[in-house]
Amino acid sequence: MTIEEAQKTVDAWIKQYGVRYFSELTNTAILTEEVGEVARIMARRYGEQSEKESDKKIDLGDELADVLFVLICIANQTGVDLTKAMELNLKKKTTRDELRHVNNPKLI
Repeated sequence: MTIEEAQKTVDAWIKQYGVRYFSELTNTAILTEEVGEVARIMARRYGEQSEKESDKKIDLGDELADVLFVLICIANQTGVDLTKAMELNLKKKTTRDELRHVNNPKLI
């Protein structure tokens, strides 16, 4: 699925099952909540915190998809073409960081 297809799929899902988009502010709060759930998994599964038995059953991929879904909702309702935005963002990063990481002794 391309980013464009994902944006269209989420929009169709919202119109069919979600009735309407939540407000931009509500979706921002939901995004923060979903990112927090990913952070919890990362800290416990890959970080120093111990993972509870109940946390071991949580699918990281599903939680990342929740983040992506809400992010796409925000893009859709604010008129952001994520494909175009991602292309521009990668150009910006390439220009800014062309040699930055290659010359970072911490990464060698």
